[in-house]
Amino acid sequence: MRNDIQSNERAFSSKEVAEEVGIATPTVRKYGQILERNGYEFLKDGDRRIFVQSDIQALIALRDTDKPLDNTAKDLVYQQKERLEGSNETEIAISDTYDNLPQDPNQLKEFLTFLANELAATREMNVQLTNGISELKTTVSRLQQDHHVISSSIGNSSQKTHAKIEKLTEQQKIHYETLLQQEKQKSEFLQKEIQNMRDEQKKEWRSQNDFNNRLEEAIQKPKGNWGGLFSIFRK
Repeated sequence: MRNDIQSNERAFSSKEVAEEVGIATPTVRKYGQILERNGYEFLKDGDRRIFVQSDIQALIALRDTDKPLDNTAKDLVYQQKERLEGSNETEIAISDTYDNLPQDPNQLKEFLTFLANELAATREMNVQLTNGISELKTTVSRLQQDHHVISSSIGNSSQKTHAKIEKLTEQQKIHYETLLQQEKQKSEFLQKEIQNMRDEQKKEWRSQNDFNNRLEEAIQKPKGNWGGLFSIFRK
C-alpha cells in the first residue's frame, strides 16, 4: 500500500504524464505495466493508474536508461520499497506524537491548523480526481459520438454508392436493349432487301428462260418463216 504520498501532492493523468515526460500515452501505459510486473505500486482508481511526482521520475528513468527496461524497473522498485519503509517509520513516529497531544493551547492550535491544511489538501486531490474522471467521461462520450457519426457517414455513403450502381446498371440495360432493337430492325430490313433481290433475280431468270424457249422454237421452224423469228426480238 502506498504511504509515501503527501495529502496535498498533485495527481497526474496518463495524458498529463505523457506531456510531462515527453512520450506517447501508449508508452506511459507500457512503462507502467513494466514497473508493475516487477513489483512497483501505483495508486489506482479502479483499473486506472494515478501518477504522482515520484512515479513521473520513475518513468523518466525508464525513458533515459541504457539498460534493459526490466533491469531498470527492478532498481526503481527497490528504491520505492526503501522509500516506503522510511515512510512507515515516519508514520510510527507521528502516531506516537498523536498519543501525546500537546497541552499548550498554542501548540494545540498549530497542530489543529496542520490537520486542517492536510484535510484541505486531501479535498483538493479529491477534486482533481473527480475532474479527471469527469474529463474522461466527456472524452468517452465524444468518442462514442464520433463513432456514431462515422458509422452514419459510412452507411449513407454505402447507400449512395449502391443507388449509383443500380442507376448505372439500369442505364446499361436500356442502352443494350435499344442497340438490340436497332440491330433487329437492321437485320429485318436486310432480309427484306435480300428477298426483293431474289424475287427480281427469279423474275429475270423466268423472262430469260421464256425468251430462250421462244427463240429455240422459232429457230426450229421452217426457214421461210423469218418473220416469226424477228418478231421475237421485237417483243
